[in-house]
Amino acid sequence: MMTLSFLQTPSTAQVPGLPLRAGLGLKNEHFTEVLDTCPDIGFFEVHAENYMVAGGPFHHYLGLIRAQYPLSLHGVGLSIGGENPLNREHLARLATLIERYQPQAFSEHLAWSTYGPVFFNDLLPLAYDVAALNRVCEHVDQVQSTLKRPMLLENPSTYLQFQRSTLDETDFIGEIIRRTGCGLLLDVNNVYVSCINHQRDPLTYIDALPLHAVAEIHLAGFAEDTDSLGERLLIDDHGAPIDNAVWQLYEHVLARTGPVATLIERDNQVPAFSVLLAEAQQAERHLSRGRP
Repeated sequence: MMTLSFLQTPSTAQVPGLPLRAGLGLKNEHFTEVLDTCPDIGFFEVHAENYMVAGGPFHHYLGLIRAQYPLSLHGVGLSIGGENPLNREHLARLATLIERYQPQAFSEHLAWSTYGPVFFNDLLPLAYDVAALNRVCEHVDQVQSTLKRPMLLENPSTYLQFQRSTLDETDFIGEIIRRTGCGLLLDVNNVYVSCINHQRDPLTYIDALPLHAVAEIHLAGFAEDTDSLGERLLIDDHGAPIDNAVWQLYEHVLARTGPVATLIERDNQVPAFSVLLAEAQQAERHLSRGRP
């Protein structure tokens, strides 16, 4: 594969200002417990698409919680890597939501989910070539121009690779960051899942990323299966506790970056709030080792 050389330009991704602490994905089943107990947590994160309506109970509770905690908005529907132009109505609803809550960060995925008028409820991989690079950069520029703020781009979890790719994934991500000034949301679980699936070294992958641009980290659990050849296959399902291998990889990242705002994700088989809070506290202990 061709290797790009990109400049280590300063990132504007720190502008949103998430605290250098651990946060949790906010689930509706935990709304009242959060308000009743006021847990010591760095921030909360929600999926933007769950709040793209004018009113309702989700907005009621999020408004109350946002008054007490920093907030990160995480998008899943912009289809940044898609061949179609970005959906202007979706982007306008996102801009309205960001204006309403003034979150400390907004992030989206390096993936696609639309083809023509069809929307797929999944985050699909893209081939890494110059045409895709130019398209993604145009989309990121459009998002940042519309929102009037830098966004964070999340590295993907993948289960296949394209023969027509001409760029390494890490170079592809680095060039997007160099060209657009966006930041990197480093999903450590995604790194581990993808590297195991493609028989790569996770540490080598991490070290090849533009770590100067990391403004948020995601940690999550995965499911395990085997593929048609009997090889180990990891599924990024956010439905299990964080694996010890991911915690170890997280330590390696922090040794390179210093403390970074870190989110605990759980989207399936959501446990009691106390279980998630314990994982956040474990992340806090990792973060505290890197603080002066």
